[in-house]
Amino acid sequence: MDAEIIIIGAGIFGLSTAYHLAQRTSDPSAIIVLDRAPPPSKSAASTDLNKIVRADYSNRLYTELGLEAIEAWENNPIFKNGGVYHQTGWIMCDEKGSDLGQRIRKNFQAIGLDPMQELSEDDVRQDWGGLLKDADLSPFGSFYWNPLAGWADAGRALEILAREIKAMGVRYIVGEANRLILGENGVKGVETKSGDKLTAEKVLLCTGAWTSALMSYTEDALEISSEDRIEAQMTAAGVCVAHVQLSEEQTQYNRLPVYVYGGQGETIPPTRSGILKFTSSSSFRNTISTPTNHAISVPTENQSDAPKGLRDECLNAIQARLPQILSNNRPVDYYRLCWDAITPDQHPLITQHPHPHLSNLYLAAGGSFHCWKFLPTIGKYVTNVLAGISNGADRDAAWAWKYEGTKSKGGVHSKLKPDRELREIH
Repeated sequence: MDAEIIIIGAGIFGLSTAYHLAQRTSDPSAIIVLDRAPPPSKSAASTDLNKIVRADYSNRLYTELGLEAIEAWENNPIFKNGGVYHQTGWIMCDEKGSDLGQRIRKNFQAIGLDPMQELSEDDVRQDWGGLLKDADLSPFGSFYWNPLAGWADAGRALEILAREIKAMGVRYIVGEANRLILGENGVKGVETKSGDKLTAEKVLLCTGAWTSALMSYTEDALEISSEDRIEAQMTAAGVCVAHVQLSEEQTQYNRLPVYVYGGQGETIPPTRSGILKFTSSSSFRNTISTPTNHAISVPTENQSDAPKGLRDECLNAIQARLPQILSNNRPVDYYRLCWDAITPDQHPLITQHPHPHLSNLYLAAGGSFHCWKFLPTIGKYVTNVLAGISNGADRDAAWAWKYEGTKSKGGVHSKLKPDRELREIH
């Protein structure tokens, strides 16, 4: 055996798990992290300029996990010394008729906190130096401010954690997984596209939006039916993200908090280099047919190639919420198609594979565009699953393999479910 465990994928699930595993073992060199690129891996959803860190959820489980993560962002020396977390607070605009803000507030109050402050529309327009004074706020019926939220430097945080696990003794190998290697008693390891073979007692897939593509060969070999394939548990979904490089004269935008406009998207404050990011909450699939005629969604190879329809959607959202940023026909500097695996209820899948021939295969994927904030902490829960230790009834149920009849119809952020194909957007 090359290792006790191979972790495929160096995004938030993979690196966080490697970190927490290394803390628990006497031999971190028995852990291999395999990724197609040196950290931070450029194509992963977890690699980006910045990501939102918040505990504002209508599901209490994630309120608790969010608060735990915020505490780690603030106090874990790895991240604190790296200066990657920025507690700017966030303002949320809630659509008319929605009770989301009330449900979120109840979750905070249930655990003894009440950080949310209700705002009027005039407050929104006047605060933060009047930067939102010309925003179209007509779709929204309520507004609130939470100073606990903020954002983190996504790519830098991953790079810092990758450096930490390597210092602990974990082996980070650059190579692209091609297929899993099957043996008589289950998965033996992984073969890379260059032909290298790595073997281990356990294999953990932290492969996000690429999970279906990687699993397809194995599922074919075992003749797994469509309803039992990984695609039924999670699918690759993309969103379009727009970036604007601010000039030296536009330092006033550093006053912005995270600015969320309902289920339509959000604006994340400028990075150190002055890039303002706008994200969309309207997702899409990229469906292909496998050699055995199974439909799966896969990420596009070129993540900078956004069709005009997506670019127009981003422009419309920016012009409605922060109209002055693109005044005088100023263009967006660049777009990115950001891919993640999204599950039906937006709970990640953190579990052992249920197939009898895949008992030493585990999954930690399905971030559903909201799990990045758990980078400092989620790995301890994955490590428990690898060791056969319960994370508690609520977490075990939320993160388990879903069977027909147990799949939730709701979701943590159900508006992000893809309902259109990328090829149909022109």
